[in-house]
Order: sequence, then structure tokens, then C-alpha cells
Amino acid sequence: MGPTPSRNSGKPRYLQIADDLVQQIQQKVLEPGKQVPSESDLMKKYAASQGTVRKAMSELRATGLVETRHGKGSYVKRRPPVNRKSSDRFRRSHRTAGKAAYLAEAEQAGSKPSVSVLYVGPVDAPEEIAERLSVPTGEKVLARRRLYFSDGIPTEEATSYLPWDIAKDIPELFQENPGGGGIYARLEEHGHTLKELSETVRVRLATKQEIGALSLSPGSPIIHLTRNAESEAGRVVEVCDTFMAADQFVLEYRIPAGD
Repeated sequence: MGPTPSRNSGKPRYLQIADDLVQQIQQKVLEPGKQVPSESDLMKKYAASQGTVRKAMSELRATGLVETRHGKGSYVKRRPPVNRKSSDRFRRSHRTAGKAAYLAEAEQAGSKPSVSVLYVGPVDAPEEIAERLSVPTGEKVLARRRLYFSDGIPTEEATSYLPWDIAKDIPELFQENPGGGGIYARLEEHGHTLKELSETVRVRLATKQEIGALSLSPGSPIIHLTRNAESEAGRVVEVCDTFMAADQFVLEYRIPAGD
């Protein structure tokens, strides 16, 4: 590891330690993907109290250079956040090429994507979802809940809700793998051609369940994104409710300025 910071630099001790750790990361002494030494190891290395080390780690996390995995410690980030471009990720050309949006996006970012299907089946529509789908609250809809990984790290959990009268006629939607191009490709094959996708984005603190799902540290922020997929017939044929690790994504939107 790098040299122990001087006690006479004029900075508080915890900032000296944080600066030293940042330097180690920048110089690849602490390599991408590697675990940052534990609290006890840092206390020994820097002859510092637990409180001082915790303040130093808080400063280090604020730099965005490390990520904390719930119950596992802190790790040097492998890559910068994924730049998610709304104008590109849902192109029909991706679907016709057999790529769902997440796979196309991860491929462009140079990461290795994977997905775990957590649930596929009927649920009672929650109030906000029912309102977006224009169905009564509690009406049966099809839910597809997935957990997405990038290089083995969980980054987002998404649940798609589809009207039952549409989903029941598309058997692939009930499979864990709906086939190339994902559920949007299946909807379009069955006559529900997509016209527009609209997203509502909120940032908030993660709940206990979300912290566990994405291996976040307590108090971590998440991006809560809810998307409507509207068909050319003017009907919302899918609502996707997603929560994402806020430090893993940059959301980019293109907004027309004309009439």
C-alpha cells in the first residue's frame, strides 16, 4: 500500500487517511474490483481510532471511487456509471436484432450483463400501476420481476406489469425467458406496436428491502424509475417499475424543442 499520511499536513486525520486511500486507488495500488481494507486493518495501518477510520471511509465513499456491498465491505469501482440514453436503448433495431434493452445497453458499456428472474405470474395491480394501466386497483395483471447484474454486481430490480387481457394471449410472456428482443418484441409481434415510452424519475433513499436486493449500504440513494409503454392504439400495454443503484447510472434524455 501507499505511504502512511503525515500527521503534520494541517488536515484533520480522517481527511489525511481518505486522501491516502484516494491516491492508492488512482495509482492502482488498490485495483478496480479489489476490496478496500477492513476497518480493523485501517485502524492498525494508520494507528487511528474507529471513529476516525469511519469518517475517512465516509469521505472516500463520497468521491464515488468505491461501492459498498451490504455485509461484504467496500470495493474499488470497476468502471464509471453506465450512461443510459433514453433515445437509444429502446430502438426497434435492438429488438429485431434479438437484444433486449438491458443487454444492448450493457454491451455498449463494455460490461458483462446477466439477469435473474425472481417471479413471473399474476398479481393484484397496486394503485399507481392500476392507474397507469387504466384498470381498477386490485385487478389481476401479469407481473415479471427481474434482478439485473453487471459484472456479477446487482444494479437494478425491475417489475413489468401487463394487462391480463393482453398477456394471456402471448404465452412467451409467462416464460422466464420471453425470447430474443424481450417482452417488447413479443408485444409487437402480437399487434401491439409501440408508439411512445414515457418515464417518471424519482431519487430517494433505499428501503431495507432495496438495500438487500442491490447489496447497498444503509442510507444509499436509489433511482426509482417508472415507465409507461404505449401502443399505437393509444393503450398503455406495459408499466415497468424499476429501482436502480444511483451511483451506477447516468440517465440521459433527449427532449424535442419544437412544436
